[in-house]
Formats: sequence, C-alpha cells, structure tokens
Amino acid sequence: MFIQTEETPNPASLKFIPDGKIVLEKGVAEFKNQKSAATKSPLALQLFEVEGVESIFLGRDFITVTKSENIDWQKIKTEILATIMDFFVSGKPVVFEENNSENSSNEEDSEIVKQIKELIEVKVRPAVAMDGGDIIYRNFEEGIVYLELRGSCSGCPSSTITLKNGIENMLKHYIPEVIAVEQIFED
Repeated sequence: MFIQTEETPNPASLKFIPDGKIVLEKGVAEFKNQKSAATKSPLALQLFEVEGVESIFLGRDFITVTKSENIDWQKIKTEILATIMDFFVSGKPVVFEENNSENSSNEEDSEIVKQIKELIEVKVRPAVAMDGGDIIYRNFEEGIVYLELRGSCSGCPSSTITLKNGIENMLKHYIPEVIAVEQIFED
C-alpha cells in the first residue's frame, strides 16, 4: 500500500492520502484529542499514540494530522505512515459511525441560508479539502456568516486571508445580504 503525503498551508499539519482507499464514505470527522477518538475512531485513537500528534481530521480520501509545535515532522512522519498502513491492512473500520454533511440544508433554512450552504458545499469545501481541511457553516445573523474551520485550516496562518479575501468576497458577490464572514471556534 502506498501513502502519499502532501504539505498543507498550515506547517503544523500534513495530509496523508492512502492510495486507492476511501477513508470516510460520507461526511468528515475531527478529533482534537485521544479522549474524543476513543469511542468513535480506532484509526484516530491509534494515531494519537504517536508522540506529538495533536489532532486528526478524516476526509473522504485523506487523513490530516496536526502535530504539536515542539515536534519535528522528520521525527514522527515515518511512525504515522506505518500506523496508517498497519491500520488499513488490519481491515478494521475507520470510524464506528459515519457523519452526515453538516452543511446540508434543511427545511427550516431561509433561502439565503440555503444559498450560503450550497456555495460553501460546491465552491469552498472541495478547495479547502485539497489543503487537508474542511469548513462548516454555523450561522447567519445580521448579515454575518459564521464558519468553523477544521483540519489543517484550523489554526492555519493563512486562514484569515482565506476567509476574508476568498470566501467573504465570493459570498458577498453571489448573495448581497452577506456583509461579512467570521470564524468561530469549537468549544
């Protein structure tokens, strides 16, 4: 099995792409610590056993690992690759229950919120996934769109530029009611 690695805009995160393997059939999953992974993802739980791993983000065909600041990638990259390879060879499920897309529209959404969610789903999420992350719609209130960044995008030095120059400008272009985009942080 071959596992490709890609750098992300966040120097603390690396994207691992297991060739020919689907990591998650649908949705995404993020684990900020070993406790959050314990009952949800055997793969994430094993990756947290590698010293210096701070968070794990699982996408459709990739795994983004974020390391602590005081650990060098050269020290842990090989162990992470071996852990991922061994895990896929074992045949265990990556997660116990898959997530649905959090950006899905529902009946209670206003037309503006439906448009915002669709633009994020179609135009933003694929680009952000290429960098090993994800973006989740959280709220639209008084012209402000509140978004949560995950994976390599969370804590990335260029995330503010992405939000303001990219996503905010695009949403304002298509939806005149949008006046700003703000990042929110998960509790």
